[in-house]
Parts: sequence; structure tokens; C-alpha cells
Amino acid sequence: MSTKNLLIELFVEELPPKSLKKLGESFASTLYSGLKDQGLLAEESAFKSFASPRRLAVHVTGVLDVAPDMEINEKLMPVSVAVKDNKPTDALRKKLAQKGRELLADLWPNAKSGPDKLYISNDGKAESIFLRTLAAGTMIKMGLQNALLDALEELPIAKAMTYPDPLGDGWATVDFVRPAHSLIALHGADVVPVSALGLQAGCETQGHRFEAASATIDIMDADSYEAQLEGEGAVVASFAKRRGEIARQLSEAAGKLNLKPIEDDALLDEVASLVERPNVLVGTFDEAFLAVPQECLILTMKANQKYFPLLDAKGKLTNKFLIVSNIKPNDASLVVGGNERVVRPRLADAKFFFDQDRKKPLDSRVLGLSRVVYHNKLGSQGERVERVQAIARSVGETLGGEELARLADRAALLAKADLLTDMVGEFPELQGIMGRYYAQHDGEHDDIAYAIEDHYRPRFAGDDLPRNRVGICVALADKLETLVGLFGIGQMPTGDKDPFALRRHALGIIRILIEKQLPLELGNLLTGAVTAFPSGLLGDAQAELETFVFERLGGMMREQGYTAQEVDAVLSMRIQNFSDAVKRLSAVRAFASLPEAPALSAANKRVGNILKKAEGSISDRVDAALLLEEPEKALFQALSEVAPNAQAAFAKGDYTASLQALARLKTPVDSFFDSVMVNAEDLKLRNNRLALLSQLHHAMNRIADISRLAS
Repeated sequence: MSTKNLLIELFVEELPPKSLKKLGESFASTLYSGLKDQGLLAEESAFKSFASPRRLAVHVTGVLDVAPDMEINEKLMPVSVAVKDNKPTDALRKKLAQKGRELLADLWPNAKSGPDKLYISNDGKAESIFLRTLAAGTMIKMGLQNALLDALEELPIAKAMTYPDPLGDGWATVDFVRPAHSLIALHGADVVPVSALGLQAGCETQGHRFEAASATIDIMDADSYEAQLEGEGAVVASFAKRRGEIARQLSEAAGKLNLKPIEDDALLDEVASLVERPNVLVGTFDEAFLAVPQECLILTMKANQKYFPLLDAKGKLTNKFLIVSNIKPNDASLVVGGNERVVRPRLADAKFFFDQDRKKPLDSRVLGLSRVVYHNKLGSQGERVERVQAIARSVGETLGGEELARLADRAALLAKADLLTDMVGEFPELQGIMGRYYAQHDGEHDDIAYAIEDHYRPRFAGDDLPRNRVGICVALADKLETLVGLFGIGQMPTGDKDPFALRRHALGIIRILIEKQLPLELGNLLTGAVTAFPSGLLGDAQAELETFVFERLGGMMREQGYTAQEVDAVLSMRIQNFSDAVKRLSAVRAFASLPEAPALSAANKRVGNILKKAEGSISDRVDAALLLEEPEKALFQALSEVAPNAQAAFAKGDYTASLQALARLKTPVDSFFDSVMVNAEDLKLRNNRLALLSQLHHAMNRIADISRLAS
């Protein structure tokens, strides 16, 4: 069957820039899937998405005029209900009449009429009557209409606008993300007469608001769309191409100045959603503004103006920035000058906030936190600071004694004070960062200043950890207080909802404990955090919180490439010192690769089951005089030699060597289970053999539960 390429474009008013990329991807992929589901695509069909500030479009190759006829097989009812005495029952006749196929009942048992046929087949439970029919293939007009409406329905629109229906009577309205003005549907060069959002499909669109060659563009055919828009319309329709062109121009413009633009993928996506024909220009601002912390200036330029600040080779901000313009005038000085005039008052505001904030010491703002609500059940930010202080002091005392505890206490006291500054009030993203600058201005110890900034870290996956031990103490304390407090009042995450980012807090604690190799135990940390809260404020959720943290640890380890069995073997031991987790997992992986591992894992599982079923207490001492059979003597002897070596390696932290030492036990363990009856009738023999297995079980499961590796 012949195919043609298809082009669909919806031309609208300016789309939300932060949503454009997702809107374009969704529109294209959903429409393509809709055509495919209806059989309208050739096997080699593919699609390309287009998304610019004023359009969503998709180009699909290999689209059929008519989908092939489709065979449909439908189960009607069991044979026992459908046929009696080799004749159709009334139930079967009624069912066929509902489907307009009653003639087939009269033709039974040779029930075939054209492509329609009744036949008997087993549905897995019983013999049943099936109806086979042939459905006519979907026409391109109907198929595209269905796919287009589905694609529009599935768009990830946060909030729709309501506007008058373009073809309505003045009363009818349309709901969509932005008012739509035209629709193109071209199958090859032919217009497919579909409609959507009150628009009838045609072949006409519009280009750039100011730089298009003409007010409207007639698209000749599906394949000429992109080239016509770029040539006649001065629009780069492909989001990916436009983004790549912006990145290229940014790099080129910065290179000419021996500078580099900040790297910010989210900003690049947003700017690519704001312009149709990118043109990068260089602007400057007064060097006096560089006295303001560069984080403030960078955020001001990025958030408010969508500029790309330029950094020197050392990563220091310069007084130059890049503008991504949507026009290409012969003389760009007016565009540059206009942007420079606009950015100046923004930078002046930042300088004013910075100067005003420094007139008041950071510690003088702490009392004001008592008037800021943290949570209606957990009190004010001031009360929270006191709890974080208590936890930070405890962690500091454990990690470094009295001096570290003192510094951690001071850093925790000041950590939230910058929330009351003008700069953070204007730019909440700068909390912590401004606290560090203001603390340094006040003459605070550098470790305290950097801890104020770092106590939020890690803020996201891959973020840096706190730079010093004071920051580590306060970061742990801040996250522990949040987790314990919110779990204690029942505010746990549910499903994909996690409004307080508790999963992120738990992962932050895990990363700090592991990557900083801290000798801290989870249970002790949680217990210490609980004691920082007033008695009776929290419910008992510590066990639930501990499980929550272990689940996050397990997920992190699996993401790092460890198998579910390996992770389960280690975490089922409920290890409290997370700094050991990676070493234990590596040891388990090395052990699992040994040829003896499967047999020993299975034997370990068997030993565990035997010990669980044993009645009464089991001694941990074996009486050598009661070892009667050679296999149990051999196992005892091997265990006596292997266990001390494994224990010595364990004590040194060489978990891999400790586990691998157990490989020598495979042969004696196999012989023991082949020849020795554990549950002997003689009680002394039975208890002695159970004691031997208990020693074996303890030796094998010191690092991980090896039985979890058994398939």
C-alpha cells in the first residue's frame, strides 16, 4: 500500500516556556502512537517533533491512506452453553443477533459467511465458541482525527485558558493551554480535513512576528515544513536544533572574549522556549556591582532577565553577560543598550539588599525566628533551631569532642538566621549562601560560615557534600530533625507524594555517612534526634523511620549496580554503621562469584531453617567428645580452622577475605548434610549438632545473610 509523510501543526499564542519542551514531546509521541495503534503507519515509520514559542508540530513518515483490514477474534460463550444436540441454542442466536451476525447460527456447523466465521477453540479453561470478523481498515481522515484529539487531551497542561470558539456563535468557548489560531494537516501535499479546538485544518501558518518574509506561509507539503519556516518564516521550528544553535552561539561569543558562560541546562531550555530565531549578543554592567556576592548577581540575571553571565578562567563573575535576542537587526546596539538599562536596576536592588543586610549582625536575627512558623504541630523556626543545635552538639561530641561540638552548636544557631534577611526574602534560593557571606562579614570562624551554607547539602542527587566537619554535623542534625519531627507527627511520604522532601533528606544522611566514612550508627542518631524534641510531642515512629531510611539505602545501592540479592543479603542484617555498607556489598559480590557460593548459600539457608525450628535454647559451645560421625568431626575441624581466620579478617575490616575464607567449608558442609542426622533421637547428640550448626551459621553470617544469595 502507498504511503505519504504527514505534517500536523497547531499554531497558538505564546506557550509557557517552562512547559514547552514537554508539550512538544507529548504532542508528537501521543499522536504518533495513536496513528500506530490504528494501523495507519508503515513498519519503518518514524516521527520528528517540533516546538517553538508559538507552535506544536510533528512530522511522521510512512503514513497510509487506509489501514489494512484487521481480523478480530472474539470469545462469545462456552460450547456447553452455545450448542445442544449439535444445534445453536437461543443464547448463541441472541448473541449473534446483537452483533448483526444471526445468519451464522443458521449455517451451523459450517458457520461461515464471507469473512465472518464461528469456530471452536479452547480458551484455557474450556471449549468455547469464537467469532472471527474482518474489520475494515481505518481511513486517514478518521484515524488522524482520533489521534489528534487524543494527543491534545493527553498534553501535560497545568492550567488551561478559556477563550471564545473561533468558529462558534459567540457563546461557545474552548479550553486549551493558550488560544489556538490555525491548524495544518498535510498528508503529502493533500490537506486532511480534520478539526480541533474550533479550527479546520488547512495548509497555512505564520512565521516570526517581525522578521518573516510575509504575514502568512502556505506550506507546500509535509516535507517542506521545516525548510519553509526557516527560510520564509525566520523560525527554527525544531526545539533541539534551536537549543543547539543557542549553545553554539553562546560558546562562540564567550570564546571571543576568553570567557565562558555559566552552564545551566534549565536556563538553556527556557531560553530556547522563548525565542524563535536566536541571536546572541554581549552586554555589560558597571564593575562596581561586582562587590556584591556573585551568586546574587548570577541569580538576578538568570531568574529575572534570562541572561547568561560570563565567568573568567577561575570561575569568577565578570561584568559581561550574554543576551539571547529573538531578532537580528543590522544594528544591535539598541537591543544591547535596552537590556543593559533593564539589568542595572535589578543589580542595584541586589546591592541595596546586600548593603542593608550587613548593617545588622546575623546573630541578632536569631530571636526573630521565634516569630516564624515552621509547622503548626512542630512550632516555630526558633524552636526548630534549638532542636538542631542539640542534635548537632551531640553529633559533634561523638565525632570530635568538645571543640567540634561548640562550633557545631554555633553554626546551628546561625544556620537559619539568613531567612530573615532582605536578600533571601527576595531570592529564597540563596538561603545558606547569604548566611555564609554575612557570617564572614561578622567575623565568625570560617568553619562556622561554610557550615551555614553547607548544612542544606546535598540538596539533590550528585550535589556536593559539606566541606568541613562542622558542616557535616549541622547537615546531619538538620536532616535528622526534619525526618524525626515529621515522621513523629505522621507526615510520612505516601506513594509519589513527598511534600517535605523526606526521601531527599534520608538520601542526604546516607550519602554523608557513607562518603565521609563516619563511625555513626543510625539507631543512635535517630534516638538522639528524638530526645531533642519535647516529651510527648512526637508519636513512636522510630522503627518506621529506620525502615524508611534502609529502603532508601537499598534503592541507592541497586542504582549503583548491585543486584537485589546482594543488597538484600547485606541490609537484612540491619547494619547500623552505613560506612561499612559498600565494603560489605563488595565482599558479598566477590563471594557470590566463587564456585562454592551457590552450595554454601543453599546450605546456609537450610541451617537457618533448622535452627528456627529447634525447640529450646541452643548452646554456642560444641562438645568434641559427642562428635561421633566422621563428617561432623570434619566439619568441626574445618570450622575451627576457618572461623578464626575469617574473624581476624573481619576485625581488620577486610570483609572480602573474611567471606572468601568460608569457601573451604563447602566440602565438609556438603558431607555433613549428606551423612549426618541433625535431629537425632539422643537429645545430647541433637543439641551438640545444633550447637555446631549455630557456630557455622554465626561464622557465615557475620558480614551478610548469605542465605539471601540462594536462588
